Amino acid sequence: MQVLPILDLVILIIYIVVIVVIGSYFGFKRRDSSYFTMAGGRLPFWAVGLSIFGTYLSSNTFIGVTGKAFGSNWNYFVFSLSLPVAAWIAARFFVPFYRKSGFISAYEHMEYRFGPWARIYMVAGYLLTQLARVGSIMFGVALVLQALLGVDLAFIILVMGLIVTLYTLLGGIEAVIWTDVLQSVVLSLGAVLVLIFIIIDIPGGLNELIQEGYTNNKFSLGSLRIDFTASTFWVVLLYGIFINLNNFGIDQSFIQRYHTAKNEKDAGRSVWMSAKLYIPVSMLFFFIGTGLWVYYQAFPEYLIPVKERVIADQTGNLSPEPEMIRSYPVSEEEMGDRVLPEFMVTRLPDGFTGLLIAALFAAAMSSIDTSLNSSATITWTDIYKRYLVPNASEKQSIRVLHLSTVIWGISGTCVGLLLIGVKSILDAWWHLSGIFAGGMLGLFLLGLISRKTSGHVALIAVIIGITIIAWMSFSSLIPEKYYFLKSHLHTNMIVVIGTMTIFLAGIIISGIKALK
Repeated sequence: MQVLPILDLVILIIYIVVIVVIGSYFGFKRRDSSYFTMAGGRLPFWAVGLSIFGTYLSSNTFIGVTGKAFGSNWNYFVFSLSLPVAAWIAARFFVPFYRKSGFISAYEHMEYRFGPWARIYMVAGYLLTQLARVGSIMFGVALVLQALLGVDLAFIILVMGLIVTLYTLLGGIEAVIWTDVLQSVVLSLGAVLVLIFIIIDIPGGLNELIQEGYTNNKFSLGSLRIDFTASTFWVVLLYGIFINLNNFGIDQSFIQRYHTAKNEKDAGRSVWMSAKLYIPVSMLFFFIGTGLWVYYQAFPEYLIPVKERVIADQTGNLSPEPEMIRSYPVSEEEMGDRVLPEFMVTRLPDGFTGLLIAALFAAAMSSIDTSLNSSATITWTDIYKRYLVPNASEKQSIRVLHLSTVIWGISGTCVGLLLIGVKSILDAWWHLSGIFAGGMLGLFLLGLISRKTSGHVALIAVIIGITIIAWMSFSSLIPEKYYFLKSHLHTNMIVVIGTMTIFLAGIIISGIKALK
């Protein structure tokens, strides 16, 4: 078991205490439900923008992106390149729509447009998506702490789930936003420091990093051929556009932030700010992943502890023998999510490791409490007040918001435990989010664009879309003798096909009905 030096431990403890103090300060200023969900609609655009940016900049970016760049190339950077397209659409159409609607829930208007079933469907899809997100973030941070402490992943996830859930109870959306601001700045600066140390440690420095990366095709953005069965440039671009439209258009945690800004213009500016910040910062993390690959090519013996942990997870053998470590096949993709934590723990000077681990932990806390806060808000507005107690008092509302925060915290922790053993955090998160959110965006766009589509037609379109999504998601379970029934499209196409199926089915059926 590795032990942090005293200086790193002190920095880690101080940072966590600061985050908790910030959460406590805003949490106890006011305790009404409106403050818990909208912060009075008075926050500056730059704070809201940094908060949205911080939602993207979670452990999924810190660990997942660097792991992808280490194990393959820059193909997934195309996701970042899709952000300006989604940001323009969001600022132009989505932000004005939600600011004028006045609904704190992103899904209340769906009931007015298509009926109660539409609201229920959107709420269910969102809550499932957030469970996947919370679980993947917890798992990513647990990988770092395991590399540091050598403690069982399940134990780390359980303890972290308890801490983050309790922390989230201390504050509402304002606490979430201001802690996001702090962690975004610290984690971005920390990433710069990591890259600098990698470059310093690589024999030949930056020139060697670029030359080796270029020679081995590590900077490739993916094939430009028109092929939707593999992770080509176009597949990731389409996935990025659709999933980011999903984020900006129907993600409750984003919609709530629109309402915390002072006005519609500031809400739009916050969207653009987050997109402009994420592109260069995500590029920084891809550089880190490529740099780590070049570094470990020069010092392959330093990868032995990483390989040992992968073998332990895959075989259940917590102490693999040297012969087993040498002979057991472990790919670079399987080691990808673990190389950055290993580098942080073993190669960074005292003080920097504690700061980066604290920043990463805070990033997870801020990202998770965003999901927990928005999930609690949806539970309160779309379930409790809609179906149980429409005229709930402030005391009842606060109680429900707190209780549902705990329930979703426990549930997200369980998902984190279920993700133990996955090869790539980023793949797992993208796959799960594509399944759960695949139909939500299609229904939202159908309601926003096609004013002639009725609730019954929309329901038929959603049923068709969900059928397609289910087929694509579980196609691998179809026996090989029925190979022709399998979906051969890449899993990232689930959200694209699901969205377009619902939207086009609604348009076509509405058109046919109009002709009768």
